[in-house]
Amino acid sequence: MPQHEPLPRDPIADARRNWEREGWTQAAGPMAAVASIMRAQQLLLAQADRILRPFKLTFSRYEVLALLSFTREHRMLMKKASALLQVHPTSITNAVDRLEHAGLVRREPVSSDRRAVNVVLTPEGLDVVARATRALNEEEELFLATGFEEQEVEAVVAALSGFRARSGDFAPPGDRPDTAHENHPREPSR
Repeated sequence: MPQHEPLPRDPIADARRNWEREGWTQAAGPMAAVASIMRAQQLLLAQADRILRPFKLTFSRYEVLALLSFTREHRMLMKKASALLQVHPTSITNAVDRLEHAGLVRREPVSSDRRAVNVVLTPEGLDVVARATRALNEEEELFLATGFEEQEVEAVVAALSGFRARSGDFAPPGDRPDTAHENHPREPSR
């Protein structure tokens, strides 16, 4: 996975020992956890971007295409895409600009709201996202060969989901209001 020679020892473990030596014992473990998560994110993102480079995609642009590919009509309000991808509206606008320039999506106005805009997956975009997903899943196996052991995957997902919920990233299932009226990703998203 790394694009360089492995270091002779773990610099995050060294940092943890330095924290402990300075008397920051309570913060040492959490600091190591945060640094480890951030480093893992860098490693996984670099691998994803390497796999997606032949498709002229970054992972953030791939996420937009993948989200659209799961909707019934391959369209979604830009505002909703921004919310579901948990990115700032400026970020979704930039990603859509690039995807639109590449002919992978197009913007369509919403007749009932002049301020609203749908982002729509083009046939070429649908083809690219299918091939890119196949590369991530099967050919290059980013998702199947993350580097996590099989028994670690669920523990990592559970730990990070719990952290995200406690941080206000999403409402845990028991805390959610009735969501029957909300659009499911496969429902039309107008």
